[in-house]
Amino acid sequence: MNERFAIKAYLSQCAELIEASLKQSLPAEWHVPARLREAMLYSLEAGGKRIRPALVLSAAEAVLGQEDSKNAALPVACAVEFIHTYSLVHDDLPAMDNDDYRRGKLTNHKVFGEAMAILAGDALLTHAFHLIPQAARRGGVSAEIALAIVEDLAMLAGAPGMVGGQVADMQGEQGITSISELEYIHLHKTSDLIAFSVMAGGRIGGASEKQLELLARYGRNIGLAFQIQDDILDLIGDETKLGKKTNSDVEQNKVTYPFLIGIEESKAQVERLTQEAKSAVLEAGFAAPERLLEIADYLVGRDH
Repeated sequence: MNERFAIKAYLSQCAELIEASLKQSLPAEWHVPARLREAMLYSLEAGGKRIRPALVLSAAEAVLGQEDSKNAALPVACAVEFIHTYSLVHDDLPAMDNDDYRRGKLTNHKVFGEAMAILAGDALLTHAFHLIPQAARRGGVSAEIALAIVEDLAMLAGAPGMVGGQVADMQGEQGITSISELEYIHLHKTSDLIAFSVMAGGRIGGASEKQLELLARYGRNIGLAFQIQDDILDLIGDETKLGKKTNSDVEQNKVTYPFLIGIEESKAQVERLTQEAKSAVLEAGFAAPERLLEIADYLVGRDH
């Protein structure tokens, strides 16, 4: 089995585990309006690579050196997917990116209306913070670690993190003139949630402060590489594989890495960032760093 096939199989196993848990993570006995539950699950179960939750699981495994760390990390892995899904539901809204399709399906507001899409996003975001304590209640994670994970998530998904990056993106449209401005947007809009994912897994595995810093560096670098690769694929990707229209950035006159520095230099940046991410993992001296290294390489070579 070649390395790329092996990591795809591993990520597929992680995705199956996550998806089974996502279905159970919104308790059936809760009295939730049927239309709201339907709207939440519509986007939550719409597929996707599940890279962020897989990184939670992989980081815990890297520190501990054992796959059974997945059980303790699973509630947090689900929480990050709830956060990611809410961000996509809101990003697709007419007031934001105004997209009609996501992962080959109609976007949430196209099916359920704008008001319900906003509320479904709100509910997904809120529920993430219900899930994290389950790592302590059912997974044996200490309350102190669970609190630290909640603090990280509130910051990295909130105003100084992902939401702040989205605002900077909206305010900067048509006005971005430098790589540093664009990097700020990508680091917060995309990288912060990825950095949270690996740090959360690291915390669950018992990583030291130095190792957490190196995990954050890994997350920031692969997050930035991931976003630049997205910008590249928007220009040269296959719509059938991507599940959405290509050239949307050009049509919306969005400033991207390829727009500022060209496709070839953008590809070189993706490669450089990936190598820096892998160096951080190797420096950390983890018991089993292989999955994190393989995921970094996998993201560079992806075509969707």
